[in-house]
Amino acid sequence: MKRVTIYTDGACLGNPGPGGYGVVLLYKEQRKELAGGYDDTTNNRMEIMAVIKGLEALKEPCQVTVYSDSRYVVDAMTKGWAKKWRTQGWMRDKKNRALNADLWARLLTINEKHDVDYRWVRGHAGDIENERCDALATEAARGTNLPKDEREEPK
Repeated sequence: MKRVTIYTDGACLGNPGPGGYGVVLLYKEQRKELAGGYDDTTNNRMEIMAVIKGLEALKEPCQVTVYSDSRYVVDAMTKGWAKKWRTQGWMRDKKNRALNADLWARLLTINEKHDVDYRWVRGHAGDIENERCDALATEAARGTNLPKDEREEPK
C-alpha cells in the first residue's frame, strides 16, 4: 500500500457562516492541494469535510496519516465516537442527536477503504502544512457564490 500524508483544516467566517476546507496531500515527492467552500456552514462541518475530501482524492487503498487541528475530528475517529453514534442511530446518548451525522457517515464509509491513522496537531502553532491548510480554508470561505451546505440525514 502507498503511504500518504494528509493535512486538513476547516475555517468558518462566523459560526455558522461561510466556511471552507483546505487539504494538503503528500506522497513521496508529489504534493496536491485541495480547497472548497460552502455558504451557511460551521467550522466543525468544514473540519470533517476537509478529511473527507482528502481521503476521497485517493485513487486506491492507502496507508494514510491524517493530521488535523480538530480534536472533534481526531477524537471522534480515534476514540470510536463516530462509529458508536452510527450504531446508536446517530444518537450521542438517549436524548441527544449526533451533530453532522451526514458527514460522519460519509467519513466512516471512505475511511473503511484505507488504513488511516489520525493525529492531532496544534493549530496556529507554526506547522507549515497546517498553516497552509488554514490559508486554503480561509481563502475558500471568502469565495463568492459559495454553494449551500446541504445537510442530509444519513440512511
